[in-house]
Amino acid sequence: MKTSIKIFTFTKQLPEHWDTLAVDNAFLSTAYLEILEKSAPDNMRCFFIGYFQEENLVGISLSQFLNLNQLSSFGERDKCLKSSIRNFMLKNICSHVLIIGNNMLTGQNAFLFSDKVAHNSIFELIENTASELKLLLKKQGIKVHLTNFKDFSAEDVNRFRAEKLKGYYSFSIQPNMVFDIPKEWKLQQDYIDALSKKYRDQYKRARKKAIDIEKRKLNLSEIIDNEDTINDLYSHVAKNAPFNTFFLASNHFSTFKRLMKDQFLFYGYFIDNKLIGFNTLVKNGKVMDTYFLGYDESIQREKMLYLNMLYDMVLYSIHKDFDEIIFARTALEIKSGVGAKPHEMFGFIKHCNPIINRFISHFFCYLEPKVEWQERNPFK
Repeated sequence: MKTSIKIFTFTKQLPEHWDTLAVDNAFLSTAYLEILEKSAPDNMRCFFIGYFQEENLVGISLSQFLNLNQLSSFGERDKCLKSSIRNFMLKNICSHVLIIGNNMLTGQNAFLFSDKVAHNSIFELIENTASELKLLLKKQGIKVHLTNFKDFSAEDVNRFRAEKLKGYYSFSIQPNMVFDIPKEWKLQQDYIDALSKKYRDQYKRARKKAIDIEKRKLNLSEIIDNEDTINDLYSHVAKNAPFNTFFLASNHFSTFKRLMKDQFLFYGYFIDNKLIGFNTLVKNGKVMDTYFLGYDESIQREKMLYLNMLYDMVLYSIHKDFDEIIFARTALEIKSGVGAKPHEMFGFIKHCNPIINRFISHFFCYLEPKVEWQERNPFK
């Protein structure tokens, strides 16, 4: 049966049964898409796509368009020739990027389809979606330079290749760090007992360093009251990352809490009643997704704050009986040090210029700098 595609730009336009399909992924739910609608980064436009067989909704997906010319910085930590070349390329030949998926998350949060849609037709539909979006943007005077199909598993990659998509470069970048919680762990102490002596000593040392830090769960009004400090702490971390293609809107966390309520957890860390750091979590079925965080760097180092945040996320997820924790990318080594394992993710990119696209594999090392890291195993 023929499947048609409809593109929406506002959540009030979404079909009635959208959330019936989104039940398996909170990041495709109407509530989350409304968060993007109301508080997406300034350089990002979001598109919500429905797939129909006759009048029946059989699939949903998310796409984002990034205008990198609107960014003043791609990250201020690394000052080197390679970063300068990357920044030049992003500003001059790759500034308009169309992403099938969610550039703010790690993992396959691009689409969900019902069993009425054959697996071997999904990627054809996704590519057709990209073509329709590029045509829509062209009518608005915007030319897409780079198309990116984001974060697929090895199984998905094999399906993608089976479709024999022409001209796309397949790549693997930093892995998604995932903590699988053993089913036999029922108490937080089970995690501590499972650590080897070296990492149990590290756990005790980190906890001792942070003994004067108070952790609080913040409600909506408290997030709003602390919004300026929250944005300062987030901006410090974001700007000191090696690479960024967006920065969160100032109202993002309060919008998230208002729309997703108890599904979104915001924890503040205080010394003498002063907010010195925060982290956020999203309950996604039996999966706990870590989200954005921020901290005062000087205090972070002294108090081992980031490591303590990771421990807090692990212990909370065990206590609440989650199956796994998605720690996402970045800080790979320290995340492996608390027990997360790397899951390789793949993507596909294609440049609109045939000559540039022919050499995209040579350019890619500048677009996505390789990170050297050593995997740790903290368990006995």
